[in-house]
Amino acid sequence: MREESCIFCKIAAGEIPSKTLYEDEEFRVILDLGPATKGHALILPKDHYRDLFELPDEKAAKVMVLAKKMAAQMREKLHCDGFNLMQNNEEAAGQTVFHFHMHLIPRYNDDGQTIGWKPGKPGDAELEEIRKEVTGK
Repeated sequence: MREESCIFCKIAAGEIPSKTLYEDEEFRVILDLGPATKGHALILPKDHYRDLFELPDEKAAKVMVLAKKMAAQMREKLHCDGFNLMQNNEEAAGQTVFHFHMHLIPRYNDDGQTIGWKPGKPGDAELEEIRKEVTGK
């Protein structure tokens, strides 16, 4: 199942050229055209899923297995010092292309990137309130 107007569907199907690192019947892994670091790649399912919430559990599990395989290969070949796996859902979280994809970002000492967040300081009562809200207990 594809969405005709989706650029990632077209790339995953091979209709738009890409620098492909890996391909099988379900996924294509490509180098990102706007990389955070050397080797930054994307895992694209060949079927269209808008985001993580539409991705079937079985496919999500396969994404993680593939991410682990690709990260290990990239670490060996690119000699990076660390690795980020990143996956954004909805505009508020930084998603700009609405086709599920996972970023594979090799990290290098002194690469100048700051992928992270400013830690909050919630109190115990606030944490307990959130726990109850999420679990319903």
